[in-house]
Amino acid sequence: MAKEKKSTTEYGAKDIFVLEGLEPVRKRPGMYIGSTGLDGLHHLIWEVIDNSIDEAMAGYAKNITITLFPDHTVRVEDDGRGIPVDIHAQTKKSALETVLTTLHSGAKFGGKTYQVSGGLHGVGVSVVNALSEYLKAEVHRDGFQYQQEYVRGKPKGAVKKVEKSKKQGTVIWFRPDPQIFSEISYEPKRILNRLRQQAYLTPGVHIVFVDERKEKQLPYGFYFEGGLASYIRYLTRGVASRHENIFFVRGEKDGILVETALRYTDEFETYEEGFANNIHTPEGGTHITGFRSALTRTLNDYGKKNSLFKGEEGLTGDDVREGLTAVVSVKLHEPQFEGQTKAKLGNPEAKNAVEVVVSEALTDFLERNPQDARVIVEKCLLASKARKAAKAARETIIRKGILEGLALPGKLADCSSRDPAESELYIVEGDSAGGSAKMARNRRFQAILPLRGKILNVERARLDKILSFKEIKALVIALGTAIAEDFALDKLRYHRVIVMTDADVDGAHIRTLLLTLFFRYFKPIIEGGYLYIAQPPLYKIQVGKRIDYAYTEEQKLRVLQSLKKETGLNIQRYKGLGEMNPGELWETTMNPENRKLLQVTVEKAGEADHIFDVLMGDEVLPRKKFIQTYAKTVQNLDI
Repeated sequence: MAKEKKSTTEYGAKDIFVLEGLEPVRKRPGMYIGSTGLDGLHHLIWEVIDNSIDEAMAGYAKNITITLFPDHTVRVEDDGRGIPVDIHAQTKKSALETVLTTLHSGAKFGGKTYQVSGGLHGVGVSVVNALSEYLKAEVHRDGFQYQQEYVRGKPKGAVKKVEKSKKQGTVIWFRPDPQIFSEISYEPKRILNRLRQQAYLTPGVHIVFVDERKEKQLPYGFYFEGGLASYIRYLTRGVASRHENIFFVRGEKDGILVETALRYTDEFETYEEGFANNIHTPEGGTHITGFRSALTRTLNDYGKKNSLFKGEEGLTGDDVREGLTAVVSVKLHEPQFEGQTKAKLGNPEAKNAVEVVVSEALTDFLERNPQDARVIVEKCLLASKARKAAKAARETIIRKGILEGLALPGKLADCSSRDPAESELYIVEGDSAGGSAKMARNRRFQAILPLRGKILNVERARLDKILSFKEIKALVIALGTAIAEDFALDKLRYHRVIVMTDADVDGAHIRTLLLTLFFRYFKPIIEGGYLYIAQPPLYKIQVGKRIDYAYTEEQKLRVLQSLKKETGLNIQRYKGLGEMNPGELWETTMNPENRKLLQVTVEKAGEADHIFDVLMGDEVLPRKKFIQTYAKTVQNLDI
């Protein structure tokens, strides 16, 4: 897509279009930033960064710097053209003040200043202003520095010409309002991930992150020239690839710029990321739909043309996406996002553009790289066979579950309640712990499922093999949800599924295996807030009739400190649940009045996915590096 650059003399107040006022933002902030929690807090940063990225996409900015300060202030600086400061004809105010105090005001509505823009709604910086207790805008353009300050969206004064300046660009300082945000706590890793994405999506732009809250913290810098192909290499780091060459295409159709890159790995999971005008669309949209359609049709056409199917009925969308890592980016004039948080793209024309560009380029890639093409199609065929075998296994499990009334004689000690909202399922390791838990439980609402030994590592197995494993089959039937394509969250029989393992290395390993299983095949249970980890105590500390339980080493030290003058002190270290008598297990770990449960959440699915790949996958070297990096932080290691 050709870029029509405009000089600073052409870019002025006449390019700013105003649609409505700012008043609703402070009353209903969630409508504009999604929430007033940490997601919404970080969304403020994204909105300001998006404006700088827009300048970079238009070809003006080459450097963007984001700085966090100890007082919660954020500074975003770019070397773009600088927001115009001349008087706006419609508002009779400075264009800078208009942009900062009026919703739906910006150059992005005129259609000429920005060919493409992530901040299409034009509400970004004005919403940030409305939700900040303090904001300062500093503009360098036309040989001068201009400045204006705001308090909760209201200007402290007019735009001031401060001094002469040889610089060019915009600097925004803002400090989120504690009246709006109950917690103001920035997560550097979340910010770095966002900046890394933007650097890959905008090749040739330097993006720097500085955290002034920590002493001696060096700045992070991102600069990539390889674009999406480099991003795919980053996303598939530490994972064995199925083919040598990364597919990449950059093309245009009907005025829409399409960039796509993909690679197949030996994993079974699919990882797709979509972007529209550099805005991440986590819920996908028409561009992802077009990509999937092109991928399925092109691989089927290639397989049939080269007689690779041997009578097979063809590949489904699920078959061609197994082990796929793909990034789809589109740039278009007027993107239609669903909601201000821009989670999903709705433009119908984006589907056709992506489908045409990817189909043509992928066909050419497969023809030019026959060895890669054969490996890719063979992996998809293997996925197809596994899918059919898994379907048969799922149907067997479902039939068995119906016939047996979802009860497992000799395994599942079910509760009498049939109300999922009050029912709990404890997953415990071994018969010893299972026996103790069965005696300790409240039979009305607590069910116990003992698992014998360590379950299969599902990170290294397909679903058909997973469902042949007896312990996993028992768990699937106990949960009542079925699995994979047949999964139904509304069939979940327990709204608290609690993993309760021993407080030693083996227990931690079993817990990790179970978490891997839930993350890969029962993720909606995690997303619904139904999965928990029990916290049995590490120590029982007794002096006479006084008994204290310590759940951490720190708690143990505090208890001992309080008992330092006592005599007859007895400390018992629990290494297994079976070491507790039923009364102790109930009192410390299963009684809702006293117990401590950790709720399992998946806030950063992409990062979690990579960690599971590293810890549980086939590649040894990434796991070795992970262990070497974090070995010194391990506590309570039993050797």
